[in-house]
Amino acid sequence: MSPSHLGIPAQLFVVLIWLTSVGLAQDPIDEASSTVQSSQQQTSEQQAAQIAFFESKIRPILHEHCVSCHGAEKQEGGLRLDSPQAIAMGGDSGGVFQIADPNASLILVAVRQLDSSLIMPPAPAPKLSPAAIADLAKWIEGGAVMPMGPEAGPAGTQKKPKIGREHWSFQPIAKPALPNIATTAWDQNAIDLFIRQAQEAKGVRSQVAADKSLWLRRITFDLIGLPPTVSEIESFLADTSEAAYDRVIDRLLASPQYGVRWGRFWLDVVRYSDSNGLDENIAHGTAWRYRNYVIDSLNEDKPYDRFLTEQIAGDLLPAAHRSERIANLTATAFLAMGPKVLAEVDERKMEMDIIDEQIDTLGKAFLGMTFGCARCHDHKFDPVSTQDYYGLAGVFKSTHTMDSFTKIAKWHENEIATEQEELERKAKEAEIAELKARIEKLTAEGATDAEKKSLSERLDAIQKAIPVLPTVMGVKEGSVQNVPLHVRGNHLALAGEVKRRFPEVLNLNNAVSLDEQQSGRLQLAAWMTNRSHPLTARVVVNRLWRWHFGKGLVASTDNFGALGEKPSHPELLDWLAAELMESGWSLKHVQRLIVTSATYRQASERNPAAEELDPENRLLWRYPVRRLEAEAIRDFLLAAAGDIDLARGTSLLHVGNREFLFDHTSIDKTKYDSHLRAIYLPVIRNHLYDLFDLFDYSDAATVQGDRGSTIVAPQALFMLNSGLVHESAKRLAEQLQATDFETDEKRIQYLHLRLYGRYPTANEATAMLSFVDRGGVENRGERWTYLCQAALAANDFLFVR
Repeated sequence: MSPSHLGIPAQLFVVLIWLTSVGLAQDPIDEASSTVQSSQQQTSEQQAAQIAFFESKIRPILHEHCVSCHGAEKQEGGLRLDSPQAIAMGGDSGGVFQIADPNASLILVAVRQLDSSLIMPPAPAPKLSPAAIADLAKWIEGGAVMPMGPEAGPAGTQKKPKIGREHWSFQPIAKPALPNIATTAWDQNAIDLFIRQAQEAKGVRSQVAADKSLWLRRITFDLIGLPPTVSEIESFLADTSEAAYDRVIDRLLASPQYGVRWGRFWLDVVRYSDSNGLDENIAHGTAWRYRNYVIDSLNEDKPYDRFLTEQIAGDLLPAAHRSERIANLTATAFLAMGPKVLAEVDERKMEMDIIDEQIDTLGKAFLGMTFGCARCHDHKFDPVSTQDYYGLAGVFKSTHTMDSFTKIAKWHENEIATEQEELERKAKEAEIAELKARIEKLTAEGATDAEKKSLSERLDAIQKAIPVLPTVMGVKEGSVQNVPLHVRGNHLALAGEVKRRFPEVLNLNNAVSLDEQQSGRLQLAAWMTNRSHPLTARVVVNRLWRWHFGKGLVASTDNFGALGEKPSHPELLDWLAAELMESGWSLKHVQRLIVTSATYRQASERNPAAEELDPENRLLWRYPVRRLEAEAIRDFLLAAAGDIDLARGTSLLHVGNREFLFDHTSIDKTKYDSHLRAIYLPVIRNHLYDLFDLFDYSDAATVQGDRGSTIVAPQALFMLNSGLVHESAKRLAEQLQATDFETDEKRIQYLHLRLYGRYPTANEATAMLSFVDRGGVENRGERWTYLCQAALAANDFLFVR
């Protein structure tokens, strides 16, 4: 196939061949495929999430709509749907799902009622809701994963036995003593002692320190999500003191771009989105205020226990001044921004579905627990009962999340207007009332339309200009009440009332008494941030570790239960958790420990002997090569062209709050051409920005403490054909040519420093210069553009090592 068939200009194809010959277009260390998860692979955390999805979404659908005809007492068509084993067996017509062709699955054909001879549920039962059908389709498309026995997994595998209080993550956090091993010149802090102890036990040796320029590029991307500038690189390389490293870390942690980078990770966890998704994809027009609240909180290193408390119960906290009150109210958007079926005709079901989503998100985000699995039955794997679930449900039933459940349902918005804004609006409202009264009086006196015209025009103008007071989605206190246990999760089948409380397995040996005058959210936050709680600190320090190293000490970042992974370094995890709490819950303190360690500073080169003993690098004998995330790639392209705008963003939506922005005709006018950082671009559920979608962006509808990292052909084609890449290459080439460099060799050096954070090798410089000089002066500017684009498409651009 010729280059033109791929949409690649011939000259660009030539330079790609040149760069491949010198290694730039290959993986930086010849093994990206071993550090990046294949799109066909499935992590244990993904499998656990799919099992949780089956338990919370699919099993209730089958029980409510199917088992009366396909259960223990009756098996029409030889089909039972009351257990995973029975579902896997299928019926007289064969299997109920086809993984290779999900839409051909009998169960989907039946519930979609596409075949008149196969309609389920049969009349007069109503058709399943669009949301239920969508959940079934999602389940099958994901491989129809079910718990099948002593091990959890797809059909034919077995699940782990149910755990109890003895599970490692439910044990109290006691700060371990430092390993009793001799310190070496390699060690920088306590982290290295724990890492080296585990390595020595397995006979694995750590790497030497990374080259300074590589470390600077690594730490800069890690802490602010942008590349170091050429001047920053040159300054750091010229500083030969050991304190040079600390000065870089201090500068980056103090940068306002730190919160932009790390705020994005937290937004993954809290399923941030600028639209609702599901059936009515209307705008979350004020969600951006929560996004900026997160950025500000992380920049100021707000204590994590306070950060958590504000998001669960900010509206109940005292505030010393108005700005603090606004921040507290804004934080509660955490509970409000989940996806909702806003056209659900059964209002009670909608309310319980929203409560379920809040419980599920809270459990995974802060505690690494899948509480949502206990909505219909006692948790199949963890010691969480339906009583525990409905004890928590009472807390959120007593919380006002929705102003209306009538189609299209409305979530609550907290008012955050200033006194001046409120006075101005009241003045306008008073003026409107006065004009209406005068018009009514003239009408009663028989005045003509001409006599009333000027007043009517003035009234119209004022009504159009009346200011809209600022609000932010969030919650407030509702009517305090307990929730009855819902048999099999069915809101129409109620059993005894369950008093509001917290899960017994985590009762911390001291019963919490909930205020009868409040929802219980404030006590819930206090319980979660209690120093005796075994999960909260462990979960968040593990998130920090994952975001720095690509994999958590507990690989399943959102699941610390039976289906989650055991920690690779349990003592280190507990030491970091204790250190977090002792530091006053400072996230930056823990991060500083991580990035100042020798473990973090080490090189990323392969070591065959260590690789044979620890092929997955769980012992961290080298720094793992990592591809940049979607947002960092996009921001880097703009930064390389000198076009990045580091200003603070607000909303980039093109519609107002609650208005449709992606309708059922697939028309979406959302724009992504802003030069602000990627965190400020709209996140539209059901219709993500193409670049985000290509480079493994998170699912904005669920908790995502981990991201996959695939290598697929469309990513390479994007780097060759995207308008964003073309424009960035053109702008970069123009700057290289316009800048007063002495020679082209200096231009090549500058290009390498700007894109790769290092000087070129002799082979790289020779190959690039040879391409630029091909054909003499003619089309020289075009060749520089092609060279820049090829450099942007190289793995040295996309990967950090």
